[in-house]
Amino acid sequence: METTLLFRNGHQVTLVEQGVDGRGEYLRLEHHLPTPGREAGRHWHPVLAESWTVRHGRIRFRIDGTDVLAEPGDSAHAAPGVVHEFWNETQDTVLDHEIRPPLQHWQMFRLWQALDAAGKTTRAGVPRNPLALALLWDYQDGYIAGIPPVLQRIVLGGLALLARSTGYERRWLPA
Repeated sequence: METTLLFRNGHQVTLVEQGVDGRGEYLRLEHHLPTPGREAGRHWHPVLAESWTVRHGRIRFRIDGTDVLAEPGDSAHAAPGVVHEFWNETQDTVLDHEIRPPLQHWQMFRLWQALDAAGKTTRAGVPRNPLALALLWDYQDGYIAGIPPVLQRIVLGGLALLARSTGYERRWLPA
């Protein structure tokens, strides 16, 4: 079942497993992060929870305002509604990532990788096109911290609808 997405900066995201167990639906990913740097800005998810376990390297998480430095064998967890962000602190970090329920997270990584491979993202990985940014926002099933959710739903949600209605989404994620 493994599928690996490769980004221009060397970041690899591998779909390891998805399914259902006694705790519900899940998605398990593996991230290979070749270089230090910011991996995810401040955001939160109303429904899904994320857990990470470091296999190699070191990751700095900020979860609900608390910094956690995770080394091999250490784990971190962000419950629904909790603001979180993280940075890779070392070269060649390997991180296990579990999302419950997965909602659209795998599609988010697929879209992001397609945009990145086509050179449609900045060096920091941010899409240059507002329609692409809005689709990523929609697929992440969450909100950017510090911006009112209602404003995000109006602006980014509206742009995501436009991206779908004009066929922009299908260009990057064919059925």
